[in-house]
Amino acid sequence: MCWKCDDPALTPEEYLARMARLVRKHCWVVQGVRGERGRPPWSYTVGLTSHQRPELVTTGLPAARAAALLDGVAAHLVHATAPPPGDQVRLVSGPLVEFVEVDHPEIHLAMAQALYGAAVRALQVVWADDHDHWPWDEGFRARQGGQPVLGRRAR
Repeated sequence: MCWKCDDPALTPEEYLARMARLVRKHCWVVQGVRGERGRPPWSYTVGLTSHQRPELVTTGLPAARAAALLDGVAAHLVHATAPPPGDQVRLVSGPLVEFVEVDHPEIHLAMAQALYGAAVRALQVVWADDHDHWPWDEGFRARQGGQPVLGRRAR
């Protein structure tokens, strides 16, 4: 969740310090942001930038499911080359995903931006529905609010 939801007693600076400690301990963390007023939730990693990798973001999934998706991809990514935008991969025990370069990571990855500044790059892990339809396809089965895509497809 966002820092205001996680621990409203913390100042933004204290929450950022906590995030930095967690990143040092665990290599990366997943930050979730609640959806509201028809806007779907989104989640993103914080910490991959320190490993010269793009941060990851996904939209339209509940926090626990998004964290599982991002943790699985991040665990692979820290030991591999980042996939190029447009790559499609079927995740083990997961959905078919496509990687899309995020146009403005500074808008959606506030904690990563606060820790790393302008160095933050991001790939969106866009997931296909249970019929392998993408959010840009007719017939995509979206959750409430859909799955906004935060950049242009490379295909």
